Amino acid sequence: MKQYKGAFESKTDVGRVRIANEDQAASLTNSQGEIFLLVCDGMGGQNKGDCASKLARDYLVEAFTKKPKLPSFLLKMWLSRIIKGANKLIYSEANHNERYHDMGTTCCLALISGEKLFIANVGDSRAYWLKGHELTRLSNDQTYVDYLYRTGKISFEETSKREDRHVLLNALGIYPSSSAEIEVKPYAGEAVLVCSDGLYNNLPESEIRAILSGDERPDEKVASLIEEANASGGSDNIAIAYFEACKS
Repeated sequence: MKQYKGAFESKTDVGRVRIANEDQAASLTNSQGEIFLLVCDGMGGQNKGDCASKLARDYLVEAFTKKPKLPSFLLKMWLSRIIKGANKLIYSEANHNERYHDMGTTCCLALISGEKLFIANVGDSRAYWLKGHELTRLSNDQTYVDYLYRTGKISFEETSKREDRHVLLNALGIYPSSSAEIEVKPYAGEAVLVCSDGLYNNLPESEIRAILSGDERPDEKVASLIEEANASGGSDNIAIAYFEACKS
C-alpha cells in the first residue's frame, strides 16, 4: 500500500465570543501509515457539547489506532461501524446521566489509506482538499438550509442569510442510531483540511485557499487560519485538522 509522507497538525481555539470550547480535533497516523484527520463540534451547552465531542474524539481515535489491516473495499464499512459506535456511546451517556441530556456533536473525518481518501461526515463540519491551487469542498452540510439549497428551494445567496442556517439534520448522540455520509476519492497527495463551522463561517473559502497555498509549514498554516478567523469575528469555537504531503 502506498504511503504518503508529510506533516499533519490539529488545533482548536475558543474564538472571541464563546466562553467554553466545545470543539475537538485530532490528526495522527497508525502503524500502517494511514492518516486520520478528525473534527468534532459539540452542541448542547453547559459542558454537554464538550462532553459529547470529547467522547466522540476519544472513541474514534482509539478505533483508528487499533484498526486492523483491511482491504480498501472494507474501509467504508469500517468507518460506518465506528461512527455508529461513537453515536451509541454518546446517546447512552446522555440517557443515563441527566447532566448530559440532549448533548450531541458533529463529526467530520478524513482517512487517507493508500491511493484513496475517505470522507465521513455527520452534521456541518467540513472537509476540503487543495488540488493545485483550487480548494474544493468534499462534504455536504447536513443542515436544513443546505437541504433546501440542494433541492432547489432556495438560492445559494440565501443560505447565508437565513436565521435557521445552523439547524442540523444529523448529529452524533441525538438519536439511538446515526449514519454518516461517506465519500471515497482517488488520492494522489492533495492537502486535506477538516474544520468546524467556526472556521468557514468567519473566513471565506478564498482566504482559506490563499493560506493553504502559501509557503508556511502546515502548523503555521493552521495557526494562520485560526488567527484570521478570529480577526474576522471569531464568532464560534474553531477546530482544524490538516495534512500536507511532502512535495516529491
